[in-house]
Amino acid sequence: MNLRGIVAVSGRPGLFKLVGQNKGGYVLESLDAQKVKIVANITTTKLASLEDITVYGEDDDLKLIDVMANIATAKDVPDAKADANTLKAFFKEVAAGHDQEKVYTSDMKKIVSWYHLLKDLPLFSEEAPQDTAEHEALKAEEKLDKKPKAAAKPANAKAPSKTAQPAKKANMTSKKGV
Repeated sequence: MNLRGIVAVSGRPGLFKLVGQNKGGYVLESLDAQKVKIVANITTTKLASLEDITVYGEDDDLKLIDVMANIATAKDVPDAKADANTLKAFFKEVAAGHDQEKVYTSDMKKIVSWYHLLKDLPLFSEEAPQDTAEHEALKAEEKLDKKPKAAAKPANAKAPSKTAQPAKKANMTSKKGV
């Protein structure tokens, strides 16, 4: 399952594909039938990549990709508008080990609705790039290596002479009677 480039936008229903970026914001295309393109403001809009989303777990957090894969193998996926007890029973099956106190039914409804949006798309059946973690680790190492280090001043460096220092401002005193 390849969820790279698929984002959820705060304040907007549905999922979007990240098409590009310009100076005003992110260019997004909706994944529903209308294929509406929007520009989301960089400063005010929060984007969450589905690749990075996790579900609270009792021991460790569960990746959304793994939960979606379990939902895909489930034989009977409920509708997103199903009642809370049905969704909770379904999530116990597909996301075993999720924290039942922190994962609300609204979160479950959102994940199931995302699944129904994604299941028919070709990216749902395509493999995710494997070099992601290795590639990101290499990028992080390169950034660390490329940081310029501050040059230490030699111990015998002389203080700058008075002529090299900037001139002090003249004292402005007011004269009485003027």
